[in-house]
Amino acid sequence: MPVKELSGATAGSQVLLPCEICGRHFKQDVLMRHSPICQKVFSKKRKPFNSLKQRLQGTEITTVKKQPQPKNQVQKKSNWRQHHEDFMNAIQSAKEVTKAMKEGRPLPPPPPPSINPDYIQCPYCSRRFNEAAAGRHINFCKEQSTRRTFSPSTKAAKPALGKQQKREPALTTAVDSLLQNKVQEAANANQLRAGAIVEPSAGIPQKTKKMSTSSGKN
Repeated sequence: MPVKELSGATAGSQVLLPCEICGRHFKQDVLMRHSPICQKVFSKKRKPFNSLKQRLQGTEITTVKKQPQPKNQVQKKSNWRQHHEDFMNAIQSAKEVTKAMKEGRPLPPPPPPSINPDYIQCPYCSRRFNEAAAGRHINFCKEQSTRRTFSPSTKAAKPALGKQQKREPALTTAVDSLLQNKVQEAANANQLRAGAIVEPSAGIPQKTKKMSTSSGKN
């Protein structure tokens, strides 16, 4: 009898029984060994496989902080009534504008701006933003306001700087020598003038002295 026929006959003669836990089929003797093991495996709670932890093994990054789960955000109350009133006021003002344009009358003033209560007001510039934009803007506006404000020491230093006397511009050597030459020339000219005046005055007493002697002889 061929081998294939023997294997088929043996396979057909074997009776396979299903496992009550996993549903697979085994022979009776194998099923008796399998069922307690299968029950033990399926009774344990298996932890989900963490592929990130396995990838980080052997690296410098040993621990990974878990991101905190977002808390259940409280749903804000809808201000549908105020939105409806703002919408109706805008329509009414638009109708008045079109009517005034048709009749040739001056245009009515625009409606007052509505304040959205959902927006957050910036404490530095008093503008309003939504929650996402306010978180970015308030930090930026705070830095700008601190840069604009000055400390008392800098405020006191400003008038002191204004009271400082202006320094005279420094003269170059060429200009300085030119000025010294002009001063020397002016001094020499003054000395010459003084000498010309002194010489005739010094000669007057001599003439008077000669005249006195001549008169004495006579």
